[in-house]
Amino acid sequence: MSAHPIPPAPKPRMLVRGALALELVPGTRPGRAALRQAEAGALAERIGHDLALLAPQASSLDLVLAGAHYDPAELLRPGWPLHRRLEELHARAPQAGGPRIIAFGADADDVVPLPLRAEPELQDGPLRVVPFLLVGEAAEVAAVAASFEEILLERGMARAETALAAQDGFAARIEHARYLTAYDLAAMMALQYANVGLDGLWTLLETALLVPQREAWLDAPPEPLMHYAEGAVRVAAFDRDGWRASYAPSEMDASRIERGFAHFQARQRQLVAILQVHGLDVEEVPCPAGADARARLRAAGA
Repeated sequence: MSAHPIPPAPKPRMLVRGALALELVPGTRPGRAALRQAEAGALAERIGHDLALLAPQASSLDLVLAGAHYDPAELLRPGWPLHRRLEELHARAPQAGGPRIIAFGADADDVVPLPLRAEPELQDGPLRVVPFLLVGEAAEVAAVAASFEEILLERGMARAETALAAQDGFAARIEHARYLTAYDLAAMMALQYANVGLDGLWTLLETALLVPQREAWLDAPPEPLMHYAEGAVRVAAFDRDGWRASYAPSEMDASRIERGFAHFQARQRQLVAILQVHGLDVEEVPCPAGADARARLRAAGA
């Protein structure tokens, strides 16, 4: 009986989630939602060259690019759906003998496949992101990820020719083009949210992004009461009496109570809208006066 050699086990593979961040001239928006396939491939080649200059080991990894631009909130969603889609497309791409550059763009009619289509209602922001993945053997990816952690925030500007290619391809007016990991982008958004008084809400978003198996609370009056658990956010839907009992128990003036409750409801709608833009399911839980609001939210998530 002849012995057959046992093939070596495949080496574990990892990935780095990243984005080319495009800061637009204020008051402008790109004229095109996506690049055509050949244009996406050309931009991917330039990005691959930039990344290899920043971290030489990046040249040994597969680069997967979506040739479209998105609002940061579309990238920063639980489960990283845009990057997950790129990962799925990478798995289906033909194998090659060495590192691959794989780009996905619009068809000849400028139509983007639905899973990679940006949401039109989110296209007016000043920052657009073009997502990419680096995929390869665990040791090489870990080395590149470590390098990116040290250098991208300080030295991650795209080369001028890459920025111009993105500007021309997307028909955009770009002030700055730089590379960020998904975690860099999350840190940047955390600072922006803190600057506009949304740092408490970011705690829920960050938990959903990075440690979704945990729970988190927004419990900081006068902010609405919210609880994240099991992939969704439950919001205490107070009626007027319930709000007064929880937030203004000593207030007796009817007009001040009315204004305060209206302001609270507007703030709650604002926070719920932000959570939904980030892809979180939101459930409002009725909390009348006398109810234990925290207990009701926890029970709703059980």
